Amino acid sequence: MTESMQTGPIDGPPTVGVRHYAGEPVLTDGRPPQAVILPVPYDGTSTWGKGADKGPEALFEALENMELFDIETDSEVHRAGIAVLEALPLEIDGVAKSPEEVCADVRGEVGDWLGKGTLPVLVGGEHSVSIGAIQACAAWEPGLSVLQLDAHSDLRSTFHGSACNHACALHWAATNTRLVQVGIRSTEAEERQYEQEGNVFHGSHCHATPDADWITAAVQQLGPADTPVYITVDLDVFDPAHLPETGTPEPGGLDWYQVTGLIRAAAQHHRVIGFDVVELAPRMERSPSAFTAAKLLHKMLTYVLEPEPIAAPTEN
Repeated sequence: MTESMQTGPIDGPPTVGVRHYAGEPVLTDGRPPQAVILPVPYDGTSTWGKGADKGPEALFEALENMELFDIETDSEVHRAGIAVLEALPLEIDGVAKSPEEVCADVRGEVGDWLGKGTLPVLVGGEHSVSIGAIQACAAWEPGLSVLQLDAHSDLRSTFHGSACNHACALHWAATNTRLVQVGIRSTEAEERQYEQEGNVFHGSHCHATPDADWITAAVQQLGPADTPVYITVDLDVFDPAHLPETGTPEPGGLDWYQVTGLIRAAAQHHRVIGFDVVELAPRMERSPSAFTAAKLLHKMLTYVLEPEPIAAPTEN
């Protein structure tokens, strides 16, 4: 860490606090950070495996215990200036906010950072937290495309009386943006009507097709080069053998290099204006799933922010 890197308040909404990314201080030389990470430890609408509210803290703990040099790109993205914000408040006077209130709060927070030219990143929490972020990005960039990596379609119009349920996480995107879905292994018949033709890459297709082929096709379906894109990663896109600690794991999922290969290609060909990592539900201390999620977050920041390579040290 260089001496010029200091801690302190950042240029953002006045009530926002700072947590060091991976334990490393934020560069504050008068500029806002290149990216802000908003923890949303919300688990209000999940219906099977609970625990996503513990996801952000487990991910940040893992992040603070891993090497930050990225071998693939010869870079250290934390040097670009990344701030971790205070977790989104989820109660009012001790009463839990409704899913609709959480959605509206996320939408407002993400919109604020987009207006500052800063990359907004969400760490969930269950998948309903993505709805407001996608809406904010679509308002900022009317031509937005959404890339969903997930085991489930999440296209229900309502579930348990709310359109802001985790089972409806991508319904708004499906009806208001170009939506490309990758890794899907589970859906309901009623959801099929909201799928966009040619834009669903099922898990079985990804395993039966050379990775370079389906990745290229998925990236092309997002639109022409430099399309504004929001990426949402439900961690159950991974096969449970790679990441078991999610709310609703499904067999037949993708592996590490399939997931990161797709995200890298999307970031290279398009303009990623926001993303999230959601549905980590840690069930053990020193969670290996949390470590994988933290590594994925770090990789995604690296692909999107494209930090300069670090020259190899030389002997005197």
